[in-house]
Amino acid sequence: MVYRAIVVDVDGTLTFEDRSLDCRAVEALRSLEVPVVIATGNVLCSARTASKLIGTGGIVIAENGGAVECGIVEYDTTYKQRCEEAFEFLSRHLALEKLDPENRKTEVGLRRNFDVEKAREMLKAAFPDIEIVDTGFAVHIKGKSINKGTGLRRIAELMGLESKDFVAIGDSPNDVEMLEVAGFGVAVGNAHPALKRVADLVTEGKHGAGVAEAVGELKKRREII
Repeated sequence: MVYRAIVVDVDGTLTFEDRSLDCRAVEALRSLEVPVVIATGNVLCSARTASKLIGTGGIVIAENGGAVECGIVEYDTTYKQRCEEAFEFLSRHLALEKLDPENRKTEVGLRRNFDVEKAREMLKAAFPDIEIVDTGFAVHIKGKSINKGTGLRRIAELMGLESKDFVAIGDSPNDVEMLEVAGFGVAVGNAHPALKRVADLVTEGKHGAGVAEAVGELKKRREII
């Protein structure tokens, strides 16, 4: 199969652990003729900035699938109020610090300075429709039915494609659904074990080196141009 687009995570995939951009990935992505979509748990304005810096076409998935942009901007705010209620519930017992509250429209982002497992256990009974995802860079309180996979399906629709037309590349548990709905999934070498389990290819290279390795391998197979 020849894939018609790539969707790629940012933090930990296109960047190093200190969040500096790995130019090996940038060079590989810029060599492609197919569209490159940026997918991130970060807010839309940050996703747009990353897209410009990397040199992709401005098509993005943000807030773990809650926000998408492809000519038009769409937000799925279904769970926003529930996420805020979950935040208030947890805040009675834990010291939590929001990230980008003025820009985050579909979920609640938190700094990673609290016991995430304790928070998960606290939410199970009171908020069964809400989950907590730890990406290694931030913690997200989000609706269970919104994720990068649902975001990819919507972006594919806006592009006139199917999600199976995409190669998906990531490193974190919040990339699992994205790899599952894509036609081909790649976990870079530093990826979480949960992502490696669902990937079609696990690269030896970490971060941007893994992205470059995957692009090179798919070009070699003539499965992407």
